[in-house]
Amino acid sequence: MITDKDLAAKRGRLMYHIEAALEYLISILVNGSFLATLTKELGIDDSITGILSSIISLGCLFQLVSIFIIKKRYKGFITLMSVLNQLLFMILYIIPLSNGSKNVKIVLFIIIIISAYLIYYVAHPKKINWFMSNVEDSSRGSFTARKEIISLISGIVFSFLMGYIIDFYIDKGQNRLSFVIAAGVMFALTALHTLTVLFTPEISDVGNKVHKTSIKNSIKSVFSNKNLLHVVVLFILYYIATYCASPFYGTYEINELGFSLMFVSFISMLSSISRILVSTLWGRYADKTSFANMFEKCSVILGLGVICATLATPGNGKVMFSLYYILKGIAMGGINSATINLVFDYVSPAHRSDSLAICLAASGTAGFVSTLFASPLVKIIQKYGLSIFGFNIYAQQAVSAISLLFIVTMILYTKFVIKKLD
Repeated sequence: MITDKDLAAKRGRLMYHIEAALEYLISILVNGSFLATLTKELGIDDSITGILSSIISLGCLFQLVSIFIIKKRYKGFITLMSVLNQLLFMILYIIPLSNGSKNVKIVLFIIIIISAYLIYYVAHPKKINWFMSNVEDSSRGSFTARKEIISLISGIVFSFLMGYIIDFYIDKGQNRLSFVIAAGVMFALTALHTLTVLFTPEISDVGNKVHKTSIKNSIKSVFSNKNLLHVVVLFILYYIATYCASPFYGTYEINELGFSLMFVSFISMLSSISRILVSTLWGRYADKTSFANMFEKCSVILGLGVICATLATPGNGKVMFSLYYILKGIAMGGINSATINLVFDYVSPAHRSDSLAICLAASGTAGFVSTLFASPLVKIIQKYGLSIFGFNIYAQQAVSAISLLFIVTMILYTKFVIKKLD
């Protein structure tokens, strides 16, 4: 017999699919080449754009704040934080339209993007734990895969359409109109996203899987869990590998490689299609074996993709970056799920939100620091050049090679440490 709690959980899972898709569409407009287009309009150089791209990593540090937020119900809090976060993202497209000085607009842009991610990550662990409370532990892998497939299919159409629109008006010299359209789209997505959160049942309405516990006990539980601490180290390696290179790819694609937003949207589409085709397979594989096994296999594929990015030049950029995006899509079909579920594997439901916050805070901070170290390297190479064995090396190729070293370390750590955990 189907109970009211079963119906509520079913509705919660449906809302999670829609909510995740809408949130993904919003994120597309403030990342990668779309962000690079905004920063180029404002006159922000590549090294600073790379740091701004990695703010998403530093934002993970803000998740520690969520540990100190204890409420009986979280719907109102999460709804408010989501609306504020997304409206701030929308304002990023309004800043280039203002009449202030260049320096004032750049400072305002930086303040707003940091504030937006701060707000997002303060609420993120609570939201994930709330939405995931509707999903049975035995089907987390498959559910996460289905959720990602819906988001990715939506993202393919959206990214291609928005890339076309912005390119069309920029080519006609109507940059301001393109930003107005993007801001309007962001506002509409925010309204729809808010409705999905409001229609999602509270945790208590689906069985209250998350029990109240004191802040002191939560933190103590996290740092006394040796298995979880090993997972934190893995996440740190992954975030360093990611954020020492990928934040600089957006400007590389737009500037040195000369890609249009349409082409960037096209190769992003290839990545999404690849991810869609394998996400369910990865999810089933993880449910049958383990998320550690899946993470190891996906890391190898990600490494192959970074090799392609390392070899990319203006002469072969379209081919090599297409391969990079395809291989990255295949890898992320499993990695994105593993970054949440590896934590859930070793933590009781009562401590999952706090544990996820601490894991992502530590790894996200490491990722941001890696970008800070890579940024001056990028600036130096762009200014003075780099040649190895007579070959001109671009800055993004150099940081890609560094990323590859960390991926190899990550693979070995997964094989010899994570897979041997109890």
